[in-house]
Parts: sequence; structure tokens; C-alpha cells
Amino acid sequence: MREALLTHLPALRRYAHGLTGNREEAEDLFQATVLRAIENEKQWRGENGRAWLYTIMTNLNRNRLRGRARQPALHAIADESELADETSAPDPLLQNTLMRALDTLQPEARAVLLLVAIEGRAYAEVAAILDIPIGTVMSRLSRARRQLSELLAHHSIHSLANR
Repeated sequence: MREALLTHLPALRRYAHGLTGNREEAEDLFQATVLRAIENEKQWRGENGRAWLYTIMTNLNRNRLRGRARQPALHAIADESELADETSAPDPLLQNTLMRALDTLQPEARAVLLLVAIEGRAYAEVAAILDIPIGTVMSRLSRARRQLSELLAHHSIHSLANR
């Protein structure tokens, strides 16, 4: 299991960053996932280690978000109006703009979008990872793409609209 874990570490780190949108939180989530995987390695059946690791990370992220929802907000989450303010000073690398746009998506939609568009997972695999029907994967992905396209259109970025 540990060898399988090592092969998936870069993708896990990328997925954690996509889920959290924050380097420090992503590193915490990544480390918690690796720790949980090692602690529970006997539960792994030797099948599709990548999906098993994504499931652990997704569940840990859900727990993190639930815990955060119970705590008083320390800072406001960037909303669409803040994204619109950046049109006057476009980001040449677009990374910050994209990450802020991703942060506006519902966590469930963001997870589906990251797994399909960034990690290249099949719909069936995403459904298994997130423990949802494949139709829900498709509808969440569609909504996420549409919402992201609308947000990015304010920044004159249209490349994601027809993927």
C-alpha cells in the first residue's frame, strides 16, 4: 500500500490544493489524508488505491468544512463582486483569478470539477470516490462548469466555456 501511496502523492497534493484553495490548508489536508491512509492501510483491499485515497481526502475535506461551518467566520469568503473588481487589473498568470473563482463553487461541485477536469478521473470513478450517483456527478459538473464560465467571463476568459 505504501508504494501505491507514493505514486499518488503529487495528484493528492494537487487535489488538496484545489479543494481548499489555500496552500497551508491544502498541506494540512494532504498530511491528514496520508496519515489516515497509513493508519487504515489494512482496510485497503488492494484495488484502485488512487480512488481509495481520493475518498479519504474528500471525506476529510467534508469534515473540515463541517467543522468550519460550526465556527464563527473569521474572514469573508470572496464573492462574485470581488472577482468583478479585478477586471480593472487583470492577473497576467490568471492563477489567482481561477483559484478565487473555484473558491466560489460549492464544495461538492468543486470536488467533482477537480476530479474530472484536473485529475482526469472518469465519471464512474468520481461517483465511487464521492459516494454519489453518476447522474449527480454529471449534473454537478455541468453546474460547476457553467458557474465557473460565467465568473471567468467577467474576466474575459472563455476557454472553459465549451470543454
